[in-house]
Amino acid sequence: MLRVLKQIIDTGLLSEALPAARAEWRQGEALHAEILRVFQRALNIREVDAGSCNGCELEIHALENPYYNLQGAGIKFVASPRHADLLLVTGPVSKHMVEALQRTYAATPDPKRVVAVGDCGACGGIFGESYASVGAVSKVIPVDVVVPGCPPTPTAILQGILTAVASR
Repeated sequence: MLRVLKQIIDTGLLSEALPAARAEWRQGEALHAEILRVFQRALNIREVDAGSCNGCELEIHALENPYYNLQGAGIKFVASPRHADLLLVTGPVSKHMVEALQRTYAATPDPKRVVAVGDCGACGGIFGESYASVGAVSKVIPVDVVVPGCPPTPTAILQGILTAVASR
């Protein structure tokens, strides 16, 4: 045991020096600071599936993985619209979801923002208007930002969220 300790002392430190900080990696910190400036806390999002095929939901769930690190930027999803600052709505609004979406919008405290995600949320997409669907989210509640795509990429969804925050 003493021989090993002597060898450690004789060898000294062999590790490399720490790398310098990179300024471009601090964008997440700036985003977090801006969200705190606007909201005085984290941005709370309530996601509402108004009748989608779940393609947009998969991309929204990808926002929570370590690559996009949404929570590290000060953005989190909440279970209740009463705690939300922003509604993220996917899919064409089915006729069964009209009242639920209106109630969710009414329960969200002011000032609130609404982001319609995907082509279905924007205009009804391939489902359009039919006996089962009223079409676009904007036909049911006011929409601030529309994120096009079928499904849109997580980056596009994040850009839509940040556009809604910046328009405050």
